[in-house]
Amino acid sequence: MFKTVLLTVDLNHPASWEKALPQAVELVRASKGTLHIMSVVPDMGTPLVEGFFPEDFEKRAVAAANEALNTLVTREVPEDVDVKQHLSFGKIHKKVLKTIDEIDCNLVIMASHKPDRVREFLVGSNADRVVRRSPVSVLVVRA
Repeated sequence: MFKTVLLTVDLNHPASWEKALPQAVELVRASKGTLHIMSVVPDMGTPLVEGFFPEDFEKRAVAAANEALNTLVTREVPEDVDVKQHLSFGKIHKKVLKTIDEIDCNLVIMASHKPDRVREFLVGSNADRVVRRSPVSVLVVRA
């Protein structure tokens, strides 16, 4: 079964975990495994954009995300589930792929919106990038 399950969440969008978290909990309980919940604070993308943000933006954004992640886990994850939290700053798909290797993950669970062809062509989705590059199975839950 899946002893180590990684659930990715966007702390600004409850749809990223409302359907996916119950499925992750069910799988972890069935296998008596560990649930890893991860959120990534995205970087600004380019140095030009970074110049428009305050110097301590990254530090403040990570602190706020850490508090939000703690609140989510405390409020939504049942007490009988072994859970570990992960918080990163950077490119979402790269941080998720790195965490998969670091925790020896067996399954990744991610929420994704219904595909939009124009947006997908121009930008792509983080779920799509993870699915294409992940060394383990990825369960994509439609938000």
